[in-house]
Amino acid sequence: MSLKQLTNIIFIGLMCLRCAGQETPPGQNKTVKVFFTDTPEELPIIVGAERIDSYIKELQGKKVGVVANHTSVIKRTHLVDSLLGLKINIIRVFSPEHGFRGNADAGEKVISTTDNKTGLPIVSLYGKNKKPTPAQIKDLDVIIFDIQDVGARFYTYISTMHYVMETCAENNKKLIILDRPNPNGHYVDGPILEDKFKSFVGMHPVPIVHGMTVGEYANMINDEGWLANKVKCNISVVTVKNYNHNSYYKLPIKPSPNLPNMSSVYLYPSLCLFEGTPISVGRGTDKPFQVLGHPKMTSDRFSFIPKSMVGAKSPKLEGKKCNGYDLSFFGDEYMKEKGGLNLYWLIDIYNNFPEKKGFFTEMFQLLSGTDLLQQQIEAGKTEEDIYDSWKDEIIKFKQTRKKYLLYKDFE
Repeated sequence: MSLKQLTNIIFIGLMCLRCAGQETPPGQNKTVKVFFTDTPEELPIIVGAERIDSYIKELQGKKVGVVANHTSVIKRTHLVDSLLGLKINIIRVFSPEHGFRGNADAGEKVISTTDNKTGLPIVSLYGKNKKPTPAQIKDLDVIIFDIQDVGARFYTYISTMHYVMETCAENNKKLIILDRPNPNGHYVDGPILEDKFKSFVGMHPVPIVHGMTVGEYANMINDEGWLANKVKCNISVVTVKNYNHNSYYKLPIKPSPNLPNMSSVYLYPSLCLFEGTPISVGRGTDKPFQVLGHPKMTSDRFSFIPKSMVGAKSPKLEGKKCNGYDLSFFGDEYMKEKGGLNLYWLIDIYNNFPEKKGFFTEMFQLLSGTDLLQQQIEAGKTEEDIYDSWKDEIIKFKQTRKKYLLYKDFE
């Protein structure tokens, strides 16, 4: 037995001991890949926004636009407040899904408004106005993009970045991207999005988990010709210091209302697929994207009742008792180390759900980026069969991805 195998067995054993008395979900016994380096000797990670000296000169004397949300901070101070304090002339703020302060529901219409603290106009880039109009950037000299991403294709901040790049390219505006670590940047997995399933929750032919920071991803969008009419955006990326794709980075601020902790961030790429099914992922509870359940599921050891709350005003199955699984421990202790998607929960719940017809919706195909995954699950394919089906595509994507990496890779 190799040391690596022994390490994995010990890790899983410790997991099981710590889970004594908790609901044990299916799929917890998959072999894990221990990859994180998190020692006291490591230098602290310094995000792009903190490296003010690297970009301040490009802003001085310019009319500046900022694409930002609640995660756009330097230490504890919002980027906008910091730049205003340095006498930078910010003209306009653009906000993505969930709004500038980050408390809107997923998919909720976010209106353009004014920031109460600074008095700056805020233009929403969600809803009908996903792409800045020429009029909205005409009076700007340079635009900054600074938003914390979580590394999943269907997390819409990278879609917002695409449209910002496109408008900047079409109107000859400079875009500065302040890079941040990708908490799921330690692996690549999932089916490649097919062109016919393009939408705002998936705009590019990449896997569900692409393993790139937004700075790396922006370079890929640019040079692969994915902007409309293959235009190219004049971008510069302010990189993260002391970061690589093996780094453990605990997000200091929750990136959106329903990703409240690292457990949810690690589970999100696997559990978001359930948004295209009748199953609740815990929106409207204190454990969103950490639990799974439905009134017709048979688990009797764990249940929850979704309720209306900030960030989940009308959650799926609101007010109904959902039987299911609490995966919160497995998010932080298992998915963090796994380095891959977990399809076991999806396959198992589908196989045991009493109503197969209509289980998968059109949204499932948009989230998975293909109709093949649905067909495979309905046909009774195993996890291994499904993983093998996208293996060659992943290898090909990784070769393309290598061209755009700004940090040491995990392999």
